[in-house]
Amino acid sequence: MTARDDPRDGEDIYPLQAHLGFELTDWAPDFARVELPLRPVLMNRQGLPHGGVHATLLDSAMGYAGCYTGDPDRRQMALTLSLTVNYLGQAGGTRLIAEGRRTGGGRKTYFAEGSVRDDDGALVATATGVFRYRG
Repeated sequence: MTARDDPRDGEDIYPLQAHLGFELTDWAPDFARVELPLRPVLMNRQGLPHGGVHATLLDSAMGYAGCYTGDPDRRQMALTLSLTVNYLGQAGGTRLIAEGRRTGGGRKTYFAEGSVRDDDGALVATATGVFRYRG
């Protein structure tokens, strides 16, 4: 996958995305990448990124991965039906990078998998999810 100048394809930044500060950095059929600079407000009591941050990034990347249309006037939306997150390691570095891939599905639902790495390349978490298309 190669990043484009504006991978959002007309997508607006939504309130939770703005609050947390993550950015959609690549978006193509069956694939999406979101990135989040780490800040103190995102850390847990141990000074590590909170597990809910990992889950949110994975849910977002996998959600985008199944909704790419290539046409800003034809937006596709989906709802998460199931999300399973596996926490594998601790993040170092200054940024979390989540990638999601649509792995299958049909007209109403799709399946996806995702991973979160830090900007040093360490694998921090993986996930699988089931999503339902809206509209």
